[in-house]
Order: sequence, then C-alpha cells, then structure tokens
Amino acid sequence: MSTPALSTAVVLRVEDGSCEVSGPAGAQTARFAPQFPTPHRERVSPGNLVALAPGDDGRAVVLWRWFDVVVIGFADDGRIAVWEPAHGEVTATARSTFTARDPGSRAYASAGLPGADWWVAAAVPPSIGSAAVPVDLDEVAALYDAHDLWTTALAAPE
Repeated sequence: MSTPALSTAVVLRVEDGSCEVSGPAGAQTARFAPQFPTPHRERVSPGNLVALAPGDDGRAVVLWRWFDVVVIGFADDGRIAVWEPAHGEVTATARSTFTARDPGSRAYASAGLPGADWWVAAAVPPSIGSAAVPVDLDEVAALYDAHDLWTTALAAPE
C-alpha cells in the first residue's frame, strides 16, 4: 500500500473509538486506528494535535497524537524542559520543525517516535485556521511504513 496523504487537526472532544477534531478541512469526527493505545479518553485530550489519514470508509483516521505542552526552560545541550498535565515535567529534543519559544509558550510534543524519548515538534499556532502545523508527519508515515501498519490502520471497522 502506498503512503496516504497525512494532515493534522486539533482535538475538540474525545470518546472511546473516535474524537471530534478541527483542522484545515473543518470540523469532523475521526476514528482511532486500531493500533492507537486505549483507553482513548485517558490518552487523548482536547487541545492535542493529531495526525490524520483517510480511511477505507472515507472517515478520517487518527494515527498519532502530539501533546499540548508548556515550554518551561532550556538546557545547555539544547534540550527543552516542557510540562504536560498527564506526564508532568519532561525533557525533550527539538525537531527541525520547532522554533525556540520563550518559557511559558505552548508547543506540541510527542513520545514514541524513533530517536528520542520525547520530541518537541512545533509551536502551537494562535489558531489552527487553514494552515497545517509543521510537525513531523514524515516520521509518523515512516513508522507506519516500517511496520506495515497501513492496511490495518485504515481498514473500515467491522
């Protein structure tokens, strides 16, 4: 299967099995890929940024989530201290898509992509509007490619 076009959206509401999101394509309900950890209500919150792909049933599918974090400081080695409600204070590596922000500003961070325990991907824009947030969608696609996850992720639920 070829890699589908990915997009981003911000989570508005979460249910187990789906969430309401808003992004450049407008507001929509997206279902979670089967690989996405459950329970969804404990792992995804309003304000999180998600990576979406079109599913076989025409509905958007959530593949990945970035936490909405607060930047609290910078280490001499370039790592960034951030705070996230469910994880507290963590230290993250900056992706090339992240522009340094002042402490107190918000950013999107994720855990689990190869290369670091935590990554800071991009600043949170004032409004999702019509512009895509410059996060590491290529790395999400590469992870799904490397583990041959597309077919099961995008399959219509039974």
